[in-house]
Amino acid sequence: MEDKMTWLPANWAHESAPSTASNRISLRIVGTVLRTVFIVAVLMVTIQVALPQSETVWTAYETPADLFRMALGLLVSIWILFQLFSLPKDEQAYRTWSWLGLAAVPFAVICALAMWGFFQA
Repeated sequence: MEDKMTWLPANWAHESAPSTASNRISLRIVGTVLRTVFIVAVLMVTIQVALPQSETVWTAYETPADLFRMALGLLVSIWILFQLFSLPKDEQAYRTWSWLGLAAVPFAVICALAMWGFFQA
């Protein structure tokens, strides 16, 4: 008895419709814009959280918790900036950022705006 699934090619899951150049360019643009907006929003939240809570930046060394928060915030901000300028290498990464960005960007922007006090009455 012959197997009913023998007509399927071995790599059928990896085959997709051929993408045109205009589709690839628009995918790169959308993915890059959403990725950039998300990373900038995360950077804004990180900077706001890393600021000293009760003092100015110049007197934060007097309180160890504020000094540690600022140092950790500086390291995280540098890492986020590095991620901002290192773009994805393949088309699948841009596709992922396009879909992920549709959900993550509004949430990250709302959080960043709330942290910076834009929603205060």
